[in-house]
Amino acid sequence: MKDNVTHEMQDFLRAVTRRHFFRQAGFGIGAAALTTLINRYTLGSDLPPSFPTMAMLNPMAPKPGHFAPKAKSIIYLFMAGAPSQVDLLDYKPKLQELDGQHIPESMVKGERFAFIKGVPKLLGSPYQFRKWGRSGAEISELLPHLGEIADDIAIVRSVSTTQFNHAPAQIFMNTGHQIAGRPSLGSWLTYGIGSEAANLPGFVVLLSGENQPDGGTACWGSGFLPTVYQGVQFRSQGDPVLFLTNPEGVSPEVRRRSLDLLKNLNELHLHSVGDPEITTRIASYEMAYRMQTSVPELMDISKEPRSIQEMYGTEPAKSSFANNCLLARRLVERGVRFVQLYHRGWDNHGTTSHDDIVTRLPSLCRETDQAAAALVKDLKQRGMLDNTLVVWGGEFGRTPMNEERNRSKFLGRDHHPRAFSVWLAGGGIKGGVTIGQTDEFGYTVVEDPVDIHDLHATILYSLGLDHTKLTYHFQGRDFRLTDISGNIVKKLLV
Repeated sequence: MKDNVTHEMQDFLRAVTRRHFFRQAGFGIGAAALTTLINRYTLGSDLPPSFPTMAMLNPMAPKPGHFAPKAKSIIYLFMAGAPSQVDLLDYKPKLQELDGQHIPESMVKGERFAFIKGVPKLLGSPYQFRKWGRSGAEISELLPHLGEIADDIAIVRSVSTTQFNHAPAQIFMNTGHQIAGRPSLGSWLTYGIGSEAANLPGFVVLLSGENQPDGGTACWGSGFLPTVYQGVQFRSQGDPVLFLTNPEGVSPEVRRRSLDLLKNLNELHLHSVGDPEITTRIASYEMAYRMQTSVPELMDISKEPRSIQEMYGTEPAKSSFANNCLLARRLVERGVRFVQLYHRGWDNHGTTSHDDIVTRLPSLCRETDQAAAALVKDLKQRGMLDNTLVVWGGEFGRTPMNEERNRSKFLGRDHHPRAFSVWLAGGGIKGGVTIGQTDEFGYTVVEDPVDIHDLHATILYSLGLDHTKLTYHFQGRDFRLTDISGNIVKKLLV
């Protein structure tokens, strides 16, 4: 954020460049400079006025955005594998009517699919849709709990992406670029406005479902931003964060003295070379120490009232999406800026009963529907929904045609980047609205198109950030989450 860089920081950045040069030019010069600096430091000499204090260098300190925000935190429910929009949120009567007939060849001519061959047959949803709430939002019978909060959510039926394979599509949805190496949404947010959590990371990741997301840790990495901004994965079983507990024989007092010594040495190194990654190292050690007491208390959801446990459908001490939803609420209560839940398993190709839309899709909905709706209800009853943005969705959609890979008799759908659905709630988002339309088959967006950069721009806007101004200079140019595009979806905003 260039506009916020002070003259003192500009002097510091110039100093950093010089220090890196001398460090790389030869160990002798670097050692001499370090010796001189240590002598001055131990004798109590003042550092130059232009050198930033440690307080100035606290990378996770809360910072003002570009304008007044609607939300102060985000909970992103990422359904890894891509839910079928035409079975859940995008009702298509015509698709039901023409079930089993070949899709018009003109619609798929030249189209690339992951697995479909030739001209496929249309596949009507085997599920009923009904209108919910005062808004009359059309939602599948598979999501009855979501239907109960229909007037609190905004459904967007016109999202599209450029990627049709899972890993690049998940990375694109999370970082704005399909190749690993760019900062994730949570990293951009914490870089832009910091975090209000003193004893927890600003960006936390929770996983549930069958396995890891296809995009891996690149989905919550910090890319070229300092690593202090990357997501921290909390585990549902065992130690919530690896290596957080003290080794056997190490008391809290010994650990504190060790960290104090490391901090002094790291500060000397920082003053010598100015590498911002040293600041990350210092902050990480200190955060780990504070997390030794804050994390166990956070993760103990058994202390929540029975009524809350039943509303979410939690099972303490087990790994589940429901547990993670309740943890997400507890995290944002404690000031965490961005909480991202990944639930894997939505890749419903129909090759077996384990990945079809008749057996597997209903199972996935039972695993997630109650808890996702409970999260919105819980935030609302606590007065937190207005300042917490909740986002639900996957990396792309599913085809309105049956995949029939290798003549499979199980019903399933291939990857489909041209049109899919997400829903949002809270944080300045209008409730009870449905935005965008697809054609009569749900194949192509025909009204109010929303691409990934548009979605990111709108999310950043909710947090008080102008996506065109949230930039980071890297390899000779300014980068941003939305690259060179992105428009705020104004119809979503209150």
